[in-house]
Amino acid sequence: MATRAARPERLGSVLVTSTLSESSYNARHLSVLEGLEAVRKRPGMYIGTTDSRGLMHCLWEIIDNSVDEALGGHCDRIAIVLHADSSVEVHDNGRGIPVDVEPKTGLTGVEVVFTKLHAGGKFGGGSYTASGGLHGVGASVVNALSSRLDVEVDRNARTHRMTFHRGEPGTFDDSAGRGPDAPFTPFLEASELTIVGKVPKARTGTRVRYWADRQVFPKTAVFSYDELVARVRQTTFLVPGLTVTVRDERGLPGTPGADAPHEETFVHHGGTVDFVDFLAPDTAITETWRLTGSGSFTETVPVLDGRGHLTSQEVTRECEVDVALRWGTGYETELRSFVNIISTPKGGTHLAGLEQALVKTLRKQIELNARRLKVSTKDSSERVEKDDIMAGLTAVLTVRLSEPQFEGQTKEVLGTGPVRGIVAKVVEGELSAVLTSPKRDLKGQSALVLEKIVAEMRARLSARKQKEISRRKNALESSALPSKLADCRSDDVERSELFIVEGDSALGTAKLARSSDFQALLPIRGKILNVQKASISDMLRNAECAAIIQVLGAGSGRSFDLEAARYGKVVLMTDADVDGAHIRTLLLTLFFRYMRPLVDAGRVFAAVPPLHRVEVIGAGSRKNEYIYTYSEAELAATLKKLQKSGRRYKEDIQRYKGLGEMDADQLAETTMDPRHRTLRRVTAQHAAAAESVFELLMGSEVAPRRDFIVAGAAQLDRARIDA
Repeated sequence: MATRAARPERLGSVLVTSTLSESSYNARHLSVLEGLEAVRKRPGMYIGTTDSRGLMHCLWEIIDNSVDEALGGHCDRIAIVLHADSSVEVHDNGRGIPVDVEPKTGLTGVEVVFTKLHAGGKFGGGSYTASGGLHGVGASVVNALSSRLDVEVDRNARTHRMTFHRGEPGTFDDSAGRGPDAPFTPFLEASELTIVGKVPKARTGTRVRYWADRQVFPKTAVFSYDELVARVRQTTFLVPGLTVTVRDERGLPGTPGADAPHEETFVHHGGTVDFVDFLAPDTAITETWRLTGSGSFTETVPVLDGRGHLTSQEVTRECEVDVALRWGTGYETELRSFVNIISTPKGGTHLAGLEQALVKTLRKQIELNARRLKVSTKDSSERVEKDDIMAGLTAVLTVRLSEPQFEGQTKEVLGTGPVRGIVAKVVEGELSAVLTSPKRDLKGQSALVLEKIVAEMRARLSARKQKEISRRKNALESSALPSKLADCRSDDVERSELFIVEGDSALGTAKLARSSDFQALLPIRGKILNVQKASISDMLRNAECAAIIQVLGAGSGRSFDLEAARYGKVVLMTDADVDGAHIRTLLLTLFFRYMRPLVDAGRVFAAVPPLHRVEVIGAGSRKNEYIYTYSEAELAATLKKLQKSGRRYKEDIQRYKGLGEMDADQLAETTMDPRHRTLRRVTAQHAAAAESVFELLMGSEVAPRRDFIVAGAAQLDRARIDA
């Protein structure tokens, strides 16, 4: 049995206009381009690009249709399968696409959705109150850009099936195998929605499987498993209770399913609060606060009347706002915005409303607490800016409303104007209530937030003052640099090096060992502040940290400017003992936390001074030779090699416990002279892993660090500890 519908006009073949002569080009061909031909001719208008990003965008369009069912409460499971034949399948247990005949076109609902632009259930307002697919072109665009698309709908106790070839409905002969290259026969006079099976009456849902057309997408365009998983995880955070399964059967090298099919299932119940906790890159100074509310606005829109004509009508829209946010100890901002669970990476009116409310509310709270925070309300320079507030902020903003206005089909920017005021009003009211709450825990958290923002403001002002000082000569002439800095003469930033030296004793030797033309020295006294635990204001008040930031001249934290750094290399030169390693770790924590771009650029190094000096006795009149070793294993191997070759050495092998024990010539030869020295470049290839290690070793939580030490205690060699 099949449902038959008259088809007004068969779609033309692909890109027919490219082969037409000028004499045969007429209005009929223009009408053809009104259909899916326009999509194939200008795919960039609909999916942005035809590389891997455009391929993924097509997949988002199909997935979002299923998610819209979940938003309406009609679907709680979605399955996505990346097949080995380069096709992709999306299956949901929603209501299923309507299979009855749509009266205006005479086509079934399935064919309307997959062949007609600007058609679907998102326009009338009765099917979806809030959805991601709003332009009615998503499924039809994917169909037009697919060499084959199969759709199956479970509805009314039956399974209905329809297949398409580059947007045109018809049938494939799958006797030799299912795929886009199977023989295809288009429908000429009538379309058929075939019934291929029976299902329980309560079972409903839609299955869409398609093969991207390689006439449109190059072979290099592939589905990214990591990007798919990230998007799916994000969706399950935004739609609590929705279960999404991702299965990869492609066996591509470098993917989790390289050796065998790989499957992951995602479901979350905490909503935006859980999402913020997942995204947060640093240690929290506040709980995750959830701010919710709603508002309404009116707008005039064209609406289809009963005769199919568009008439202007004023409608009332409801906008729901859900914001989760928290501040952490870092200065990076992690902010995600969504409209009906669709990501808006370039923001829009909803994000502008959030930022407006944050600035207004927090400025007001700082003014009310100006005395405690030691902020002058009369000094216009001490005014909190948006960047000060956003430092260390992790937030997720989502709004839900009917028919939002996006800028373009890729939906990266929200353009609905009234949403800005609604978001601003909700956030301002809810956040003010939190910041002024009489509850003890909220009062403490609010105080920490205000102190952090004020500290960020002062750090910004300090960086601005430092930028006003010239990078090299003017800075030296101004006497603003620390007196203990032994600077170099060169103006060449790429060639210059700053050695941060442990202690004054090593400084004296290093001054004699350095090349003063391009090597500068900055001594530090003992162990600097552990900035992983301390606040920004404490860090700036610390003399050693302030001196390092001042000498480098590039600022700190969010205001750090790599181009303004006064030295091409920063070398940490500490003793080769436990204390030296601790000091080096403290310094690395400072650079990683507040001067991260310097580390990312590979401009921070650790000097490698030798541990031992072996004096080899020269034969006859030859002078004695000195060999330096850098580990116990290297020393043992060197002595064994000397014994094997019959060479003698003095038994009193020198063990360096500090840089100050070396002569200037020895320090220059082993540690400072670029021709002979060894430097270890400090890198942070995996930022998340590095962040967790710094927090484990240097953070305020003692218990995880104790467990780490206990777990590694068995690997400690007591003989290596200096007693």
